[in-house]
Parts: sequence; structure tokens; C-alpha cells
Amino acid sequence: MASGAGKAMIDPRQALAILAAAELIHSADSVAAAVSRVAGAIGEQLCDRNPLLLCVMNGGVPFAGHLMTQLGFPLDFDYVHVSRYGQETSGGALAWLRLPSIPVRGRTVLLVDDILDEGLTLAAIRERLLQDGADTCCTAVVADKLHGREKPITADFVALTVPDRFLFGYGMDVRGAWRNLPAIYAMRED
Repeated sequence: MASGAGKAMIDPRQALAILAAAELIHSADSVAAAVSRVAGAIGEQLCDRNPLLLCVMNGGVPFAGHLMTQLGFPLDFDYVHVSRYGQETSGGALAWLRLPSIPVRGRTVLLVDDILDEGLTLAAIRERLLQDGADTCCTAVVADKLHGREKPITADFVALTVPDRFLFGYGMDVRGAWRNLPAIYAMRED
């Protein structure tokens, strides 16, 4: 059992089998190029704002880490931990696990996450930050899922678009595994 989660993590053999059967959606090179493009766009808009970059745990970690190294201006860093998924493959109730420790009042906030799927989590975090006094809250995601349904939020910065499938890699997991992949994969549709 995973500590705190109360659910068993995927067996390593199962994780390897899932990866072997998966379809590559965006290669590591494609992801890296897209992150660099987004970093340039963010730099143009926020370079003189001393933003607070807030990483949405856990999925936003790879994107935030790679993005930060390409932003050539001063910023503060913190994280929020809000989840609708846990170890599940579909969203549930919103759970606020950690709010930022750096005050957001009067700040420009750059909220960084892995994927804009239904948009409920990102919209709720953004709304909370604005209620807590952030002057501006921009959002950046590595992947925007194209599922044809209306979302309550549109990301300000999008690295890549992805199909309406179960994805993993580059921060997104499958039953706790494969957040560490540098590329984005989709589960095979059988």
C-alpha cells in the first residue's frame, strides 16, 4: 500500500507492460521544444512582473522544473496540492492538500500544471488564488486535452494539445507510475 493514499501502487511488471503497449503521442524532443516555446511566450509577458510560479502537485513537477530553468527573469516559487484523481483514472471530489506558503496578495501568479482536461481543478485553484488577493493569475499547461466539451477555464499558455484519451508521461501518471517519462503516451484503445 502507498503511504497516505490507501491504495496499492502498480506492480513494476504491469507498468512496463502498459508502457510497451502504449502509443507515443508526443516524443521527448517534441515536448522539450514545446516547453521552450512556452517559456519564450511567458518571458515576453511576465519578465518584468516578478511572478510567483506555483506548481500544481504532483503532475506539474516536470513541466515547472523544465520551464523554470528557461525563464531568464526573477521569480518566486511555491506549490499547491489539489487533487481530484488520487490513484483513480477519473476525477472525483476536489481535495485541497496544500495552499501556497508564499502570500499571493498583490502578486502576479503563474499557475503551472500538467494537463487541462475538464478544467475543474485548474479553474478552482485560479479562483481561490484570485479570492486570496492575487492581482493576476496566468495558467500554463503542458497539455490541453481536445475532447470537444466546454471547459470552465482556458489556459493562457499551452505547450501541446492531446487527444481525448488516457495519457501518461511528463507528469501524468497511470496508477502512480510513469510521471517521470520525458514523452507523452496514451493507453491503447482495445
